[in-house]
Amino acid sequence: MLHLGTLLAVVVFFWKDIARMAQGSVSMLKRERKDQQEGKLLLLIVLATVPTGLMGIVFRDWFESFFSEPKLVGVMLLVTGGVLWVTRYVRGQNRSIEGMTWRDAILIGVAQGLAIIPGISRSGATISTGFYCGLDRTLAGKFSFLLSIPAILGATVLEFPKIETTGTIWGTLVGAGVAFCMGLLSLKLLMGIIRAGRLFNFSYYCWGVGLLMIFLAK
Repeated sequence: MLHLGTLLAVVVFFWKDIARMAQGSVSMLKRERKDQQEGKLLLLIVLATVPTGLMGIVFRDWFESFFSEPKLVGVMLLVTGGVLWVTRYVRGQNRSIEGMTWRDAILIGVAQGLAIIPGISRSGATISTGFYCGLDRTLAGKFSFLLSIPAILGATVLEFPKIETTGTIWGTLVGAGVAFCMGLLSLKLLMGIIRAGRLFNFSYYCWGVGLLMIFLAK
């Protein structure tokens, strides 16, 4: 339910982009020239979702077993910090959606699939991979968050039957509402950080928490 709250935040924040993608897909079906780039963006998101979905289905139980290994989670946080840190040295090609390829989409989708491992940041992994592929910073951030929509929806469908009905519904709704509000705020702040090329600043947090987890897990 918390993920569902952040999903709604993504939909609201990128509503105009989602609408343009829908229009672009219609234009592509009608073989019209207008809005075709937005239609291409939608196709690439669908393509990137395939490896994420396959990895989630095939390796789901294995990945979830990591949640009982706090030391491993700490190590994965260190890995995330390293991935983010390296982005400061990336001098990308600033490719727009016109220059984005199916290979870029597949690589970003695989990065999202690996983020099922606790300690690997989904947004950090996918945005960094977009940087490494030479995408424009804004496009890398936008693609990452738009890609989260089918991923979170899929995870929600898989996990929904496990939701306990004996708890207080109001507590659940309040939690989802807070996640929605914080999601909107975080998106606004994070997109600004991405455009400024300062994503690597989050590496310090990941390293600090990762080392703390490894120390406490001894």
